[in-house]
Amino acid sequence: MALRELASLEKYLGLKKPNKYSTQGDKKVPVLQNNTAPPLVGLVTIACHLVKQANRPELLGDSAESRAVVQQWLEHRVTKLDGCTREDSKTILKDLNLYLQDKVYLAGNQFTLADTFMFYGIHPHIVDLAVQDKEQYVNVTRWFNHIQHYPGPRHNLPPVAVLRNRIYTGRHH
Repeated sequence: MALRELASLEKYLGLKKPNKYSTQGDKKVPVLQNNTAPPLVGLVTIACHLVKQANRPELLGDSAESRAVVQQWLEHRVTKLDGCTREDSKTILKDLNLYLQDKVYLAGNQFTLADTFMFYGIHPHIVDLAVQDKEQYVNVTRWFNHIQHYPGPRHNLPPVAVLRNRIYTGRHH
């Protein structure tokens, strides 16, 4: 999964020359093979490197605070979301729903790498939810739908229907 995410990130960033990746260990940690320097290990490390390589520093945050928040979400993705159980994912979705209550993006008022990688990480969990379950996490589904329609990040992932259209309310006026 991580290698596909890195390939999608490369396409989104417009990097012309694809990098060479491998994985290591039981958890299939991505490794970027570099001819001129030691290999880079880990999804977050490689993703940040690619963003710098593409000269897109705004994706890492536009202030010290937003850079810290981006790093926090990237770390959260790798440590909490990757490999979580079904029960854990409900807790993560509940916490994320609360966090996104008054936010459009994870790290402030602009799209960042945190949005991309949390989107990639949460995609399989959102796909598995029934429509009624998605409605429990209205802020997550709003954010998820926004990110999936953002130009670029989705690449190889299928679109997900997140909310029913509510044309009529339950009450008659």
